[in-house]
Amino acid sequence: MESTMARHTCLKLEIPEPVFIKGTWFPFHFNLSITDGLNSWFCNATEEEVRDRAAQWDQPVSTYIQLAEKHLGFQIPGSVYKFTDAGEGNKRLSWTFEKEGTKLEWRWKCKPSPDTKKTTTLILDFLMDSNIRLSEEVVRKTQSFERLKGEAEKCLAQSEKFNCQKMEFEAAVYAKFLGVLNSKKRKLRELRDQLSKKEISGESAQEEDDSDKTESFDTGSDDEKSVEKPREKLAGTSKDPPPRRGNVRKKITHK
Repeated sequence: MESTMARHTCLKLEIPEPVFIKGTWFPFHFNLSITDGLNSWFCNATEEEVRDRAAQWDQPVSTYIQLAEKHLGFQIPGSVYKFTDAGEGNKRLSWTFEKEGTKLEWRWKCKPSPDTKKTTTLILDFLMDSNIRLSEEVVRKTQSFERLKGEAEKCLAQSEKFNCQKMEFEAAVYAKFLGVLNSKKRKLRELRDQLSKKEISGESAQEEDDSDKTESFDTGSDDEKSVEKPREKLAGTSKDPPPRRGNVRKKITHK
């Protein structure tokens, strides 16, 4: 059960004499295996040791293990790493980190491995397995990338096709719209011309009516004048004295 909860890391620590550090991390303790290719060492931090170290730094056990895994899983820039002699074949692994502006250092004592070859082989096997897994993952990622690239190219081609179709459709619609618009404009011009002609003809008819009325008025005045003149003549003739009846009688008697 505990092995299923374990996390594994392997760090090539770049120091004057490089070493490989393999870490196995559990919820309350951890194990370290270290080799320089010729010799190997180990450090099995028990739950009690981890709990005491965490208490010294006023940290929960989980936080302590998390920080240790962070600094021994990757070489943190700015952190100072050392792997020095501690007497009797032992080594002291140390690293520094900052907390609230203060640089702190953690140290763990590593004992010589009882089976250097086995420890080194375990580290190399882990590196080989990790390399294989990474290679397989790279292959999968590459295949996935190529597949996505092919799909992206298809999508790009389809997008260009749709864009061309869209432009052709817009051009056709615009041409039809332009034809309809020109037809409407032509129709409006015809209607406007017809309306203008009707207005002009209406004004002409109105002017003719007005001129006819004026002529009839003038003609009526002349007629009135011509009528008045005979009347005046008749009136003048009526002034002559009528013939006397006596003269007629006289002539009759003379016969």
